[in-house]
Amino acid sequence: MHDSQILPTPNDCALPRRRADFATFNEAIDYAALSEKGLNFHDMRGTLERAYPYREMREDALAMARRLVAAGIGPKDRVALIADTSPEFAALFCACIYAGAWPVPLPLPTTFGGKESYIDQLVVQLESADPAILLFPPEIAEMTRAAAQRIDCTAIDWAEFATREAPEADLPEASPEDICYLQYSSGSTRFPTGVAVTHKALLHNLYGHSSAMDLGTNDRCVSWLPWYHDMGLVGCFLSLIANQVSVDYLKTEHFARRPLAWLDLISRNKGNTLSYSPTFGYDICARRISSQSSVADRFDLSRWRTAGNGADMIRPDVMQNFVNAFADAGFKASAFTPSYGLAEATLAVTVMPPGEGIRVELVEEERLSGARPNLNRPARYRAIVNCGKPLPDMEVEIRGENDEIKADHQIGKVWCRGPSIMHSYFRNEEATHDCLLPSTDGGGAWLDTGDMGYMANGYLFIVGRAKDMIIINGKNHWPQDIEWAVEQLPGFNHGDIAAFAVENGDGEEAPAVLVHCRVSDPEERRVLRERIREKVQSVTGMNCVVELVPPRTLPRTSSGKLSRAKAKRLYLSGEIQPYKLAA
Repeated sequence: MHDSQILPTPNDCALPRRRADFATFNEAIDYAALSEKGLNFHDMRGTLERAYPYREMREDALAMARRLVAAGIGPKDRVALIADTSPEFAALFCACIYAGAWPVPLPLPTTFGGKESYIDQLVVQLESADPAILLFPPEIAEMTRAAAQRIDCTAIDWAEFATREAPEADLPEASPEDICYLQYSSGSTRFPTGVAVTHKALLHNLYGHSSAMDLGTNDRCVSWLPWYHDMGLVGCFLSLIANQVSVDYLKTEHFARRPLAWLDLISRNKGNTLSYSPTFGYDICARRISSQSSVADRFDLSRWRTAGNGADMIRPDVMQNFVNAFADAGFKASAFTPSYGLAEATLAVTVMPPGEGIRVELVEEERLSGARPNLNRPARYRAIVNCGKPLPDMEVEIRGENDEIKADHQIGKVWCRGPSIMHSYFRNEEATHDCLLPSTDGGGAWLDTGDMGYMANGYLFIVGRAKDMIIINGKNHWPQDIEWAVEQLPGFNHGDIAAFAVENGDGEEAPAVLVHCRVSDPEERRVLRERIREKVQSVTGMNCVVELVPPRTLPRTSSGKLSRAKAKRLYLSGEIQPYKLAA
């Protein structure tokens, strides 16, 4: 079928919009089903394959909920779902909520890493979640069944599950304090932990997010983000139900192959577009278009009012390249909407007010690292991006090592609290106590985000992850600085470099840099390594260990971000084998 034969769900309808002001997500699904809006699934070329109104999704979800009850699934049981961007996953996720069970979205296989590494990853998450059942798309039956067998978990192809009888059943009444779902954080710095989110926390965050963005009439979302990551699941699926917004979806793997199909979909949208991406999504589009002719002939990005940016460190240079590439197609730099969030806060902590765009402050590297200024060399600066203001009822504090509250422009650890902070890490009291601190004033618990930043005039600026810090001779270095230095050399892309600290023979820390190498000539490799070493030294003043590794070697988290902690572990264990170079 083609677009002309399937009509997409509309941007607007007669039903008054409610901004996630529901007691439970069950109520949000019920209300969205009164509208004509819904989910629209597109193929790799952006052709509409299935329009899925919220009304139809609810009917399917209720039938699936009765099947879950018939299978013995009840309140608080976990139901693992492979998060395919599809009507089946959408209906099953909502079915779990109707049945009082906790849906647990788990990742699809990615292009990096083989079959065995995917099975291993699933096993770890399944062991943690301890689900009563695992439901999966038929295409990946072999891998999902293999993972389920290793922990003795029932695994059922969701197409087969849909053919089962759906006898009438009494579905439980949900309470705002009940757990709504488990979200696995991407695990880039720790063993994967399931974030338990209540109905109340979810809806409060969705209300805050829609208020901060001033969600209005004729708004429509376009997304390629995966549903096993908080920005895709919460920001571009659950939020759209709770705020009654229609959406156009591309599968994540289709975006990876044809990134410009994302911009084609936005161009065809006749409403005001809301669409989000980590930095690398904008980067890949700007790189792809550089070799093409007139962007104005192909794209119309003039109605893209919220180009959300989050999930990793926001790169102002990459954002500027995107503006340069697509200004002729009507893209406005003021549409960029930086944000900061994490699964432990449901999704968003801060969002830039609409229309303010990307604003940066130049900060001396000595201030970032806590070192004393070196008067013998010129000051070096790094552009730090403004990530916006806290959502309604969200408090943000910057604290020092002794928990003292820092003043504006003083760097410390980012803490936050509010109604949308997670309930706990599922069955992990130790990890929960490590990051949730009961307040002394009777308010909710404070969350230690593990990130470093500073406040200025009510806005939050993120500097980097505390746990990734490289400390050499008492001075702090951000691995991002080293990675960015290498990226300035021709031939390297974002994600080609991983920097971390290793111990040398004297027990002291030294920085190591693993770099994807695409040249095969031994002499060229030797020259390349020296150029990288010189570049890092010129930017950071440090001598570092440079190792050239085969392309696609560096590990990623489930959300596609570089996992420095895993790269370090694989390198030290010998599983990542660098190329041997002549002296």
